[in-house]
Amino acid sequence: MTATTLPRLAVTAGEPAGVGPELIARLAATDLAADLIAVTDREHLLRAAHTCGVQLTLVDDDGSRVASRAPGQLRIRHVPLGAPAVFGQPDPRNAAHVLATLALAADGCIAGDFDAVVTAPVQKSTINEGGIAFSGHTEFFADRVGADVVMMLASPDLRVTLATTHLPLSAVPAAITAPLLERCLRIVHRSLVDLFGIAEPRIAVLGLNPHAGEAGHLGREEIDTIEPLLDRLRNSGMSLLGPLPADTALVPAMRGRYDAVLAMYHDQALPVLKSEAFDRTVNVTLGLPFIRTSVDHGTALDLAGTGRADPSSLIAAARMAIELASRRASA
Repeated sequence: MTATTLPRLAVTAGEPAGVGPELIARLAATDLAADLIAVTDREHLLRAAHTCGVQLTLVDDDGSRVASRAPGQLRIRHVPLGAPAVFGQPDPRNAAHVLATLALAADGCIAGDFDAVVTAPVQKSTINEGGIAFSGHTEFFADRVGADVVMMLASPDLRVTLATTHLPLSAVPAAITAPLLERCLRIVHRSLVDLFGIAEPRIAVLGLNPHAGEAGHLGREEIDTIEPLLDRLRNSGMSLLGPLPADTALVPAMRGRYDAVLAMYHDQALPVLKSEAFDRTVNVTLGLPFIRTSVDHGTALDLAGTGRADPSSLIAAARMAIELASRRASA
């Protein structure tokens, strides 16, 4: 992208039976200042657009850069379905189709064809039922490019990153090691500088146990693992708060003290974030060599095909992708 051309966003439709195709159609109908390239099946996308009453001007993507885009204008990289898609009824025969869209988008970013990828939700269970081991977008993209990554969920008021993601709660304590936390904190720190333009990031680190262990009375992970690591990283120049009790660290009065939070596990901090800003929260994968943002909700199979799915989260994800791509281009 240049000062006179729009950022090129590859937008993957995710689960064909879910709301992703409809959300892309509604995104295209906005006046968002980006060149949107849908990565999905052409005919299925047109059916989804018809379902939600959106008139699309759909053309094949030739890779050229443009200076403007009219509402309803959408380019496409056609990836054929493996089987006809029925809204609300995921089909494992389309698992390979879903992963092919993600691979095309990632490879296109690496090649410089796209400035960022924005992803609609996938149905993990259906992909696994299709015989393909799959734990999520974050892990797929990390494996695709061989990167160490961290998941961030960002709203206008709060950025939450996760030390562990899709693990059973029983497996979390053993996973919280000093090497893991150091890797996460270094990725988060670097991303806050490079992607978000924060020169001297401040990161709050949550404890694993209630009350951050209560001086060892409610668990020793803070004393044995987290505190020594934070002290060592502080001595290297990082600004780190914690370990903090999770039940007070996220209150509004505390948030001015830090730029991002590192939570120990998936549900430790995300309920607070989603309860406050569900339709404005964006999933960002930190550590990739390209920008990836996503919605922070699932496939909503019960809404698929009704034309009533709310595109707010996908619009927020696209806006953040534009912001991050613009900052990277001007760096």
